[in-house]
Amino acid sequence: MGGLDRAQRARVLLGYDASEDNEPALAWAAEEARLRGLELVICHCWHWPYPAGYVDRDVESIVRRAGETLLKDAGEKARGLGAAGPVTVRLRPKPVADALVAESEEAELIVVGSHERHRLPVGSTALQLPVRAHRPVVVVRRDGRVGRVGHVRGGVPGRVVAGVDGSPGGHAALGFAVEEAVLRGWEVRVVYGVWEPGAVDESELPLFGDKERLVRVRTAVLERAVAPWRERYPEAHVRVAAVLDRPREALLEAAEDADLIVVGDRGTGSLAPLLLGSTSSAMLQHAPCTVAVVPSSAP
Repeated sequence: MGGLDRAQRARVLLGYDASEDNEPALAWAAEEARLRGLELVICHCWHWPYPAGYVDRDVESIVRRAGETLLKDAGEKARGLGAAGPVTVRLRPKPVADALVAESEEAELIVVGSHERHRLPVGSTALQLPVRAHRPVVVVRRDGRVGRVGHVRGGVPGRVVAGVDGSPGGHAALGFAVEEAVLRGWEVRVVYGVWEPGAVDESELPLFGDKERLVRVRTAVLERAVAPWRERYPEAHVRVAAVLDRPREALLEAAEDADLIVVGDRGTGSLAPLLLGSTSSAMLQHAPCTVAVVPSSAP
């Protein structure tokens, strides 16, 4: 993929609006920018679903001023939450997903709120961005734990769960999870849910009659996958678990006591490159904690 190199993408991008879902996202983004030493860019979007000329200019001016006030307040909150680097605000007259995709070219990662409405656990923007933006997208759950650095619950370290399945997206998710855990002083649990025969190499198909042996084989594969990350970050505390269950169920169970779950955009079973994988979609819809979706194309 073309575009800016990593050194030029020195910012965290936050999609922000006036909903209560965005306050946890603001806190997460401010912390992320501080930990990574990056600029925080807060983007608010407004969009009229009507042709030009159908909206009174006075109304448009009022909406724009409200957006400017919202962004000013958000910038002040971000600084109060610990964003140590530059905080920039941007008002964009575009649909949210379109604006954030355009802005993400200059971003290291994107943070958004879950926008839980009408009993749906996640909004459409959170589902569109991982497919379109080609950057890691962190969706902060309103009722989840907005984890801070170090020990976050009764002296227990925070936890990142990484879903790995052998796909490029799974490898990217593992790298993001380890780096995020090192930044925050958290531990990592790498989970591989083995269920369908297509989820493993053909040479392992006979092992489905010997579940204990299959677990040992997949655990060894996981250990090899995490070895380079342990070497790069010797301070990282990484555990692996091959689970005889569907990936969705294995990850949702692991997420019960996690602060962040990280998955790739599409797994080994995904057929449509323009759609989010079923496991990733399930995490966004049902995981009780913050979810990061990492595209295989992320630099």
